[in-house]
Amino acid sequence: MKILIVDDSAVSRRQIERMLSSLEIEVKTASNGVEAMVIFKQFKPDFVTMDLTMPDMGGLECVQKMIGLNPQSKILVISALGDKESAVDAVDFGARGFLLKPVTAERLEIEIREILAEELLEV
Repeated sequence: MKILIVDDSAVSRRQIERMLSSLEIEVKTASNGVEAMVIFKQFKPDFVTMDLTMPDMGGLECVQKMIGLNPQSKILVISALGDKESAVDAVDFGARGFLLKPVTAERLEIEIREILAEELLEV
């Protein structure tokens, strides 16, 4: 499985990558939406974790662009923005889920497995 981690915080990117280290995955990271789009097109990840507040291109715009390129993209937003509107907007733009920072490794793995299981149920 290939996962793209998108967050402007190097600390957050490393934490998420460390949390996923028990899974058999290939990981790429991006620090903003512009960089994420370049990697997304080349890497073709199976799953994306996305922060909302980033320079150059925010998470919502990036989610929208990724879904535009691949409507089946599995994107999980992980954000410090805890308001209901942010979560609703993320899902409206195509994200499959929303987690509030800080997130635990257990919660992250559960959410990823649930989102990936949805695909199996859709077949």
